[in-house]
Amino acid sequence: MSTFHDFKISKYLLNALEDLEIITPTPIQEKSYSVIKSGRNVIGIAQTGTGKTLAFSLPFLDGLKYSEQKNPRVLILVPTRELVLQVVQNIKDYSKYMSTRVVGVYGGTNINTQKLAVGEGVDVLVATPGRLYDMVMHRALSLKSVQKLVIDEVDVMLDLGFRFQLTNIFELLPEKRQNTMFSATMTDDIKELIEAFFISPITIAIALSGTPLANIKQVCYPVPNFYTKANLIMHLLKDKDQFKKVLIFVGSKTNADRLFNAMEESFGRELGVVHSNKSQNYRIKSIKRFDEGTNRILISTDVMARGLDLDAISHVINLDTPNYPENYMHRIGRSGRAEKKGNAILLYTEKEAKDKEKIEELMGMTIEKKKFPESIAISNELIPDERPKAKELNIHAEQDETRGASFHEKKEKNLMQNGGNPRMRRKILKYKKPKTRGDQNKIRRKPKKGDGR
Repeated sequence: MSTFHDFKISKYLLNALEDLEIITPTPIQEKSYSVIKSGRNVIGIAQTGTGKTLAFSLPFLDGLKYSEQKNPRVLILVPTRELVLQVVQNIKDYSKYMSTRVVGVYGGTNINTQKLAVGEGVDVLVATPGRLYDMVMHRALSLKSVQKLVIDEVDVMLDLGFRFQLTNIFELLPEKRQNTMFSATMTDDIKELIEAFFISPITIAIALSGTPLANIKQVCYPVPNFYTKANLIMHLLKDKDQFKKVLIFVGSKTNADRLFNAMEESFGRELGVVHSNKSQNYRIKSIKRFDEGTNRILISTDVMARGLDLDAISHVINLDTPNYPENYMHRIGRSGRAEKKGNAILLYTEKEAKDKEKIEELMGMTIEKKKFPESIAISNELIPDERPKAKELNIHAEQDETRGASFHEKKEKNLMQNGGNPRMRRKILKYKKPKTRGDQNKIRRKPKKGDGR
């Protein structure tokens, strides 16, 4: 079994890794180090939680010499604010005994503060595409000195609509640079991006997007509706010995808040919630409390699924079944990290059963089905998406020829015959029906005195 000593990296990096108790490289770290170190363009395909941050940062940190220049030499693009903070902290930990200047920039906070931080000089810049582009447009920094570009979680960036910003950023970068891209999936959009901007990249694939992590035990429960799912979750979480640290994924911000409100009375301070509508400080504090163990339970949306690097998560619970099977893989990858044992629970309704089957098809396995506990109350309360929609009455639809028992034909005397205005009928009989509007006006108009008639 190889160790980081076999990589022949600097003693400063080795000492920092030993402080972090990181001794043995993961497969993606072992396979990518020498290739990235050689200067080749690299496409890394690996599941979340496999150590990608160290895989791409170790090679460039090992060759990064001291410099006093102001503009960054290494640019790392990530999709979310949380991931910016995580990567910045990781690189600071890895370069603990080096003089590397690491700065993170992201939206949702004062841009002037970030301008000042960048203005003091930076070696490694970690950024979200939108805020980076704004910084460049404000001339707060230049990208002409970038020698190495890293794009992490590129599939999420494209899902979030960052393609336009990425394209503009590529055009601002020097042509002669090394590109490294990491993703958990390989889509057609990513392939187009690679063909447009990468020259002869080497692909390193550790695990296919549908390969389940072997150290994660997966089970599923059939549940009729949202609030019954909430009842089941609260029932399971009463076992604090087994459910020590639980991350609950919910498909929308509204449902995340809805679940939080349903659980707050029972779990109080043990509970936290994170999604993009929460303020930056609130999100950072919620994640920190969960990571430190102050909160045992954290509710999160899929946007957070790739921006959380949290240790010792005992269970990942999927309140809903993702429409895209790959998202399920990203979710459950939060548990069972660093080759530790993890658990994943999937809750699905009858409507979501097809999405569950797609997940199983992608993984090439059947998720173990658990019987719904009889002791748990079945809720009759439905959220708006679950309520039956009233059918609109089509007033233009042809009536059915078969009449109901309540239908009666009108009596002959009550039948209304539209013969028109009686006065007009008399005129038509006397003067005949006018052929033109002009003739009709002549009929209606009475002669006046002095009109020559």
